Amino acid sequence: MLRKLNPLVGQVLKQTNVQAARNVVTTSCVRATDVYEPDYLDFLQSLKPKYPQYPSLNVQIKGYDYPILESYQRYLHNVAEYLDIDVADCYALPPQNMTVQRLKPNSMVTDSEYRLKIYERNLQLQDVDVPLYPAFLRIAQAALPEGVELTVQEHTDECEERRYVPDKDLLELKAELERMQTGGSGGKKK
Repeated sequence: MLRKLNPLVGQVLKQTNVQAARNVVTTSCVRATDVYEPDYLDFLQSLKPKYPQYPSLNVQIKGYDYPILESYQRYLHNVAEYLDIDVADCYALPPQNMTVQRLKPNSMVTDSEYRLKIYERNLQLQDVDVPLYPAFLRIAQAALPEGVELTVQEHTDECEERRYVPDKDLLELKAELERMQTGGSGGKKK
């Protein structure tokens, strides 16, 4: 029976040394347990990340000059790819309009008025290794252009909702539908 299980055991049994046979039998038993482990378990262990990871980060860039902002966003995207950080999404938000008034000294009279637009770009980074994050942040801060503001935060549902512009026509139709439903139920009965 042992000869069928392992040819090494058969060779050892033919020898006169019983002690050598015991050593081979015990080592073959240890190897026998390894035979029944599935091969994919080692593969699954290799898929586990080596370092802890941030699940999702949102890199927010704001500035007054659109071409500089676009160039800096492209640069950050290239740096992230170079560091093997997965860039899940890049998107722009509509510009915010701001009016700045300069007053004459000691009066309420407007000397000049400026209309500024604040542009915003976002990069969504996915599964960022913890050791790579400080390197990415230092490179981003070192190359930060003048007048550009950089903010990094965890990606939330609020960040996702800010991305979409509400449809005013759709909101008006929903409000009208609600008025019709409340007006219809509370109206005159026949």
